[in-house]
Amino acid sequence: MAISPIRCPAGWRAAIVLAAACAATAVHAGQLEVLHYWDVGDDARAAQVLKSVVRRQGHTWKDFTVSADPNGFPLSLLRSRVLSGNPPAAAQIMPPVIQQWAREGLLANMDDVARAGHWDAVLPQAVRDAVKYRGRYVAVPLNVHRINWLWINMRVLKAANARVPTTWDEFFAAADAMKRAGYVAVAHGGQPWQDFVLFESVALGVGGVDFYRKAFVALDPGILAGPVMERVLQTFRRIKAYTDPAVMGRDWIQASSTLVKGEAGMQLMGDWAKPVFVAAQKSAGLEFACVPAPGTAKAFSFAVDSFAMFKIKNPANVAAQKDFAADLLAPDVQQEFNLEKGSIPVRLGLDLGRFDACARQSGAAFAAAAHANTLVPSISMSVPPVVEDAMRESISAYWHDDRITAEATMARLAAVARLHPPVRP
Repeated sequence: MAISPIRCPAGWRAAIVLAAACAATAVHAGQLEVLHYWDVGDDARAAQVLKSVVRRQGHTWKDFTVSADPNGFPLSLLRSRVLSGNPPAAAQIMPPVIQQWAREGLLANMDDVARAGHWDAVLPQAVRDAVKYRGRYVAVPLNVHRINWLWINMRVLKAANARVPTTWDEFFAAADAMKRAGYVAVAHGGQPWQDFVLFESVALGVGGVDFYRKAFVALDPGILAGPVMERVLQTFRRIKAYTDPAVMGRDWIQASSTLVKGEAGMQLMGDWAKPVFVAAQKSAGLEFACVPAPGTAKAFSFAVDSFAMFKIKNPANVAAQKDFAADLLAPDVQQEFNLEKGSIPVRLGLDLGRFDACARQSGAAFAAAAHANTLVPSISMSVPPVVEDAMRESISAYWHDDRITAEATMARLAAVARLHPPVRP
């Protein structure tokens, strides 16, 4: 990162001495307008890390807008701003939307920054592909969330005389034991997006990496309507019997709190749930385990927060944008941001000694999966929002309504894929 800018004093003697330095700083100082969704809790503290970095470079940070829903109003406002010729410098959006903006020719080429920072060497290919368009970097990844986690209250597991499951058969054996012992075996909130996250882990664990890629990256209608998908859906629905049916629509944090309180034994959820368990470990002595979802030990389903870089005209603001892009993947920024966010660095090879045990486990699994080519993107990372929305609706309906058959759900998924085939660069 650049050295902190010199503050120009009012006194004329010092002003004469430092005039050249201050003039140089002023030339390069720009405004960085950023669309992001990190406005509360750990997210807000993580965003503050980035704001501090920008200010140390001598630039000004300006929030574009903040909302809890990346698919909601801010993207409509973003499109209006971009089409009127007044885009922000950077916007936190998912890769399918990044690709859409790139196809429209509205994103800046960051290859000069990438070459200077050796991004091709420090980013796994699956992540590089998500932030490139026709071989050129148009966005910058910042962190990695692992989706395929199973969280376990170890006291409940021991009270039920069960073992940590690594297969789906073992998972259901543990769930049966917890249920017999009087616990809710699986904490779940029942909101559509929670149903979909759970489904993703089942799909990866039952079907494997090759199936997952064909179904949810390539959107192959034959795979989506095939026998493996039928087994996935059957396994997915089987889990419902081990959840609390009285908590329809409960927030994920409330679901996690039942595990914290010892009312429930397991939860399938991404690692954004980890801070809840870590806090309870420190305050109430919670004994919990973080293990890969059954059948996914060698795979890693990931979601990455990325900033798309829009074409802007003001030279000082362009300089701020390039400094920001470079800093996002700087080792110290990667460390500090992700320590606050609860995720892990997207940059490979960093020392995670300051991170908690689950993060270190995630980092090792991420590196191993990158090496073995078993990294797979979360569905939100791989398909356009219209496809994700339709699939999530179908999966959630199947979960909540036992009258809906696996065959009917498979037909709906295949129909969505035929209606919206992947767009290649």
